[in-house]
Order: sequence, then C-alpha cells, then structure tokens
Amino acid sequence: MPPRPSSLPSSSRNPYRRLFAIPGTRAFTIGNLIARLPMGMFSVSAVIMIAGTRGSYALAGAVTATGLAATAVVAPWTARLVDRHGQARIAVPATAVAALGSLALLLCVRLGTPDWTLFAAYAATATTPNTGGMSRARWAHLLEGDPVRLHTANSFEQAVDELCFMFGPVLAALLCGALFPEAGTLVAVVLLLTGVLVFSAQRSTEPPARGRTDAGSASPLRAPGIPPLLVGFLATGAVFGSMEVVTIAFADAQGHRAAAGVVLALQAAGSCAAGLLYGVLRLGGSVERRFLLSVGAMAPLMCLPLLAATLGSGGGLVALGLALLLAGMATAPTMVTAMTLLQHRTPEGRLNEGMTWAVTGLLGGIACGSAVGGFVVERASPAAGYGVPVGAAVTALLIALTTARPAQFPAPLKNGPHVG
Repeated sequence: MPPRPSSLPSSSRNPYRRLFAIPGTRAFTIGNLIARLPMGMFSVSAVIMIAGTRGSYALAGAVTATGLAATAVVAPWTARLVDRHGQARIAVPATAVAALGSLALLLCVRLGTPDWTLFAAYAATATTPNTGGMSRARWAHLLEGDPVRLHTANSFEQAVDELCFMFGPVLAALLCGALFPEAGTLVAVVLLLTGVLVFSAQRSTEPPARGRTDAGSASPLRAPGIPPLLVGFLATGAVFGSMEVVTIAFADAQGHRAAAGVVLALQAAGSCAAGLLYGVLRLGGSVERRFLLSVGAMAPLMCLPLLAATLGSGGGLVALGLALLLAGMATAPTMVTAMTLLQHRTPEGRLNEGMTWAVTGLLGGIACGSAVGGFVVERASPAAGYGVPVGAAVTALLIALTTARPAQFPAPLKNGPHVG
C-alpha cells in the first residue's frame, strides 16, 4: 500500500517535485508518457499511409472516422471492465488487440486488399485503453483527501495531453516522409505496447479493482451533473477539431500549408504552458466556480484567431500564431477543472468509465468541429472558418451557465482575490 499524501514530506516548494515524491509515481508516469505519444500519431500515420498508397484522402478520412466511431462505442465498455477487473488485467490484452488492428491495417494497405478491409482493420483499434484516464485514476486514488495536490496532478496530466498531441503528429509525419509510409504506424504500435506494459507493471499505485459488487451502482451517464458536463466536453472538442482544419486551410490559402503544423503547435504549446502554471497556483473558491471562470475566459480568447485572420494585413501567419498561442492558454484550465469536476461527480468505482465518456465526448466534438469547420471554409472562406471555434466556445459557456447552481456563480471579489 503506497503512503498516503499526509505522510509524505512537504518541505519542497515545487508542487510537481512534491507530487513525484510519492513512491511509484515516476515509474507509471514514464510508462504512460510512452503509451500516450502514439495517440497523436495513429490517425496522421493512417491518413498518410492510405492516401499515399490509394491516392484518396476521402478514403483515408472515412477510414479514420470509422475508427473514431468504433472507439466511441467500445471505449466506455473497455473502461467499465478496467474499473471492475483492474487496469493491468484489461489494459494489456485490450492493447494487444488494438496493436493487431493497426498491423492488420498496415498489411491491408501494403498488400492492396479491398477497401472494406481497411475499415474492418482500423475499427479493431477501438479497444485501445484510455491511458490518460487510467493515469488520472491512479492520481485520484493516491491523492484521495488531498485536493490541492490532485489539482496539480490533473494540471500535469492536461499538459501531457497537449505535449503528446503536439509532438505526435510531427513525429508521425517525419517518420512517414523520411522512411516509408508505414513507418509511423509501426513505431506507434511499438510505443503503445511498450508504454502500456511499463505502466501496467506498476502494481503498487494501481487503484483496487471493484469487482462485480459495483455492477449495480449508478452509471456515470445518469449521475447528477455528469450529462451537461459531457455536453460541455463535446463543445470543447469542437473547438479543437475546427481550429485544426481551419488553420490548415488558412495556411494553405496563404501558400504556406507546410507551416500549418508549426502554427497549430503554438496553440498546443500555449495550452501546455498554461496547464503547468495552473497546477502551481493555489486558487481559492470551489471547483465549480473555477470551471465557470475558465470557460468564461475561453470564449473571448477564441476570438483572437478570428481577429488575426480577418484583420491581419496579408493574412500573416505570425499574427495568427501569436493569437493561437494566447487562445490555447484558455483551454488547459478549462480541461483541468472539467476533469476535476468529473472526478467529483462520477459514482465510486466507475472513475475510468466516467473519464472515458469525457474523452468520447471530446472525440465526438473534434469530429463534428472538423466537419463544420471544413464546411464553412469551403462555403465561405478560411478566415470565416475561425468563427466555428468561437461558436463552439460560446456554446460551452452557455451550457456551463445554464446548468450551474446559483451558489456556483462567482461572487464579487472583496479585498482582492484569494490565493491560498
């Protein structure tokens, strides 16, 4: 049994150093980092591999969309098994099935099999476990009764998400371009298997399996406060999905499509930096109030890319990159507080399932945002497309405002903000 937070040394002023002073946390974090990097590699690798071989981006997009839809169906079921039987017992075989699906896709593309085999193979990757959710579940288990340090842990996890989705696509594109089209998928499979094995081997920090005794507990979907929060995740995902598509189209329209990845990386970098900084702050007030403030900041900051694209002379990517950097700083606090709220509201014994539903909402939002963003770009203009993430952010704010209890609304500050 790992030592509880109260028994750990607290002399360090660095909250992240104190966080990783807990025995076993560094080992499972390293494994989780290795396992999460491929999450930003698989779809990009699949698109490059399929489009390069079959000559159809439409086919590549349809195959990856099928995998996303399959994940939305399978992932909550996989997470329910993780809660019931334990992370190691479920994550390892589930990862093995997903790895076989990716390798099957690679072989189907390489051997020129019929198109339907690509859909079937990529759908098998839906069993990939939510490693980010499992990592957050470990922190929630280790830091039970220590909300301050749990806030730091959730902020760190959000920063890791941003790093993986910032470097994953770049690594995939580099491997596929410099070596061969299947290289990105092969490396991603190796990283995923290695990371999950290292992560699952750290049994001392693993939350206890709940068994079937919790089978009758309330589903996260029926828990109070969870449904509107999941709809908020859907709207936030639309911000991410639309921003990516519109930025690629905008850079392409300016004759600098190759720079789109760098510009998008600035958004992820801003979110990563904000997440790490947010984990250091000791903000007063309830999580609900901090969530409202974070979503309230995200909506106006998402207007900055729209202004840069429509008002910038010559459509300069430099101004757009700066705007995306600033806009990205609003997403991490929103995601951190939303995940913390989800942990508070999810029924006991169903935490992995609850967080997987959140990821499913995000993925669904990314898909919807990509589709709407692409539609607006084609029917109007790339600059006008930046209105889509603004609309999605405003929708997330309206959802938060209309579902918040009166006590959750920020009270007027007296004698300055409380930071404790």
